Formats: sequence, C-alpha cells, structure tokens
Amino acid sequence: MLVSTHDLTVEVGAAALFSGLDLAVDAGECLVVTGANGAGKSTLLRCLYGLQQPSSGTVSVCGAAPDERSAAFRRRVSVVLDDSALFEELTARQHLDLLGRSFGVALPVPAVSWADVPAGDLSAGQRRRLLLHAAVARPHSVLVLDEPERALDADGLSWLTTLVAQSRSSGAAVVVASHHRPLATTVADYVVDL
Repeated sequence: MLVSTHDLTVEVGAAALFSGLDLAVDAGECLVVTGANGAGKSTLLRCLYGLQQPSSGTVSVCGAAPDERSAAFRRRVSVVLDDSALFEELTARQHLDLLGRSFGVALPVPAVSWADVPAGDLSAGQRRRLLLHAAVARPHSVLVLDEPERALDADGLSWLTTLVAQSRSSGAAVVVASHHRPLATTVADYVVDL
C-alpha cells in the first residue's frame, strides 16, 4: 500500500477528533475523505504529510513514516493543502519552470491566457488551478489534495476530475479531502466520512 493508517487517533484537548482510523490506498486508487467542517479532514491529510503527529496509531506513506522535512519524501508525495502558497512575483510559467527544474523534468504549461501573469495578479480560481496543475504535473507516487474544489467554477470542477484521473492512471495513490459530494462520487474508489 502506498498510503495506510492503522488505529489512527488524533485528540484535541480531551476529545478525539477521530479515532481508530484504518485506511489503505494503493497505486491507481483514490480515497475521498468527507465530513462536516471541523471533522478532521485537513488534520488527517496533515498526518499523511507528516505535518501533524497523531495522538496514537501509525501512518505509512510510500513504505515509511511521513516526514515533510525529508527531500526524498517530498519527491514522492505531491500535496496541495489549505496553506499552499505561490511566489507572488512569479508567473505561472515561471512557477512550473522552477518546479520542473527541481525535479529534472520539463513541466507542461497549460494553454491559458494567464500563463505569463504574476501569481499575485491571478484570481483565486486561477491560483488554485496553478497549484493543482503543478501538483499533478510533477513526478509523484502519492497525491494529497485538501478541498481542491475551492474557488473552482463548474468548468474547473470538470477539469479537476480529469486531473485526479490522470494522476491515478499514472499509478499514483490519491487522497482527497472534499465537501463536494459530486467530486467524491466521480473520482473515488473509497469514501470515508469523518
């Protein structure tokens, strides 16, 4: 399994945000995590990326405990979290060039009118599209997306399902936290409701 948890528990104060969570996502599969605000979706994804330590239980990503400080881990796991950022002064083309150079590959630049606009001047939807495109275009074994539908219009949602399918067909394990039920029914092999 590329992503797995066993008996995973995260406590906030005296209460468990979630407990006893067992997950298994293999190559080419997609897990969508749903639930109300505050249910622990983003917290779970932060555990999978090594940004949050669980209260108990284990997490394995690509065969090891997740550690976002490890360059080897970051090379295998592509992520768009709620706090993912862009360099305001760089254009979309420059972002993709910089990211591609760090992986030793040329990343495709989408055929959009804003490819040469600084990120600071992009709309929220355009910024989201750039983050998502970059996450899927770069080499990865695991893709982790936190509410990727945020700021996307109907066309963007359709495009997002294509991106997830593209990542799955390349053999990546995909974990998505989402409020958008149609996205879950379209892309998920498994749905976990927290």
